[in-house]
Amino acid sequence: MTSGFLPYGRQTISEEDINAVTAALRGALITQGPAIAQFEAALAGTLGAKHVVAFANGTAALHGAAFAAGLEEGDEVLTTPLSFAGSANCVLYQGARPRFVDISPSTLNLDGERVVREIGDRTRAVVTVSFAGLPADLEPFAPVRERVVVIEDASHALGARRAGAPVGGPGGADLTTFSFHPVKAMTTGEGGAVATEDDEFARRLRLFRTHGITKESIDPSPTEGEWYYEMQALGYNYRITDFQCALGLSQLAKLEEWVAARNAIAEQYRELLGSEERVALPPVAPAGWLHGYHLFPVQILAGAEARLAVFDAMRAAGIGVQVHYIPIYRLPYYRDVLGHPQDECPAAQAYYERALTIPVFPAMNVADVERVVTTLGQALDVVGSR
Repeated sequence: MTSGFLPYGRQTISEEDINAVTAALRGALITQGPAIAQFEAALAGTLGAKHVVAFANGTAALHGAAFAAGLEEGDEVLTTPLSFAGSANCVLYQGARPRFVDISPSTLNLDGERVVREIGDRTRAVVTVSFAGLPADLEPFAPVRERVVVIEDASHALGARRAGAPVGGPGGADLTTFSFHPVKAMTTGEGGAVATEDDEFARRLRLFRTHGITKESIDPSPTEGEWYYEMQALGYNYRITDFQCALGLSQLAKLEEWVAARNAIAEQYRELLGSEERVALPPVAPAGWLHGYHLFPVQILAGAEARLAVFDAMRAAGIGVQVHYIPIYRLPYYRDVLGHPQDECPAAQAYYERALTIPVFPAMNVADVERVVTTLGQALDVVGSR
């Protein structure tokens, strides 16, 4: 893969995956069939979770988590600005309002201690994000867990471990969401899931993904037959298909191997870039933790203008660098329509002005990594000579 365009991330699809999808397409049911429950059970087993509820995509999973948490108009949710917009949009979908709390420069994750200080009477939940695959530290939230629901957006951290335990398993957040987009640790094409230990949260998640309609625990009249159902809440059609879940089942078997490959690539980057004083490398996981390395974001220390020049030079050389992310409060809807302040998260802003994501995905080889590092060095040389 050393020639041609090298993206920052991409899926790995095998013949085994293709055969699994083909078999599902030949089945009697290609949606609302048995593969969905099989995938949910397999993922729950991998995570050690009591419940996993699969959704059509990661944003739908976040929306489901916000619904399950009971968010409604008048509620406030504290969250990070350093994420894809979906991490905050799910709050708005429920009529609640997000408030952004700055990141910790040492982890790039939400500053948990600051969150606890800023919890107010209207704060109903916290949405924390395991940015780039580094599991969020949930310990700072311990004093407030009885007052607020903790939702972890772990879209970047499937297969990662926090203090030895899988992200999404027991002892984690109240609700943990995942994404199975093609650039993530494994894929179902599109797709997402929510893991929880709480029976009521799981019930609400399943209700929400199917229009708020259920046939469970209902009491039809004597003239009603097997067709009878009830709509008990305003839900959505957020169902995932059987052939997507068939792909997920096949991919899940390789998750541990792929996360290990991502960590090996990250170590190669750290070795090759360890003496490069013009960039800062991403935070490492604490001892006993496992980074998911969905992303490998470096920082160009010379600042925003230099970052743009390096970005353009690397793209021109066929390296698909990217920037993750524009802080959510800077997006026009949040800035102009909702009126979010533009100066309340200086650490997130400082990171954004220097951030550059370089490629990391399991199919990369040593030559690919060396190509990225060489191209980055050449781009930095050009910038420095100006």
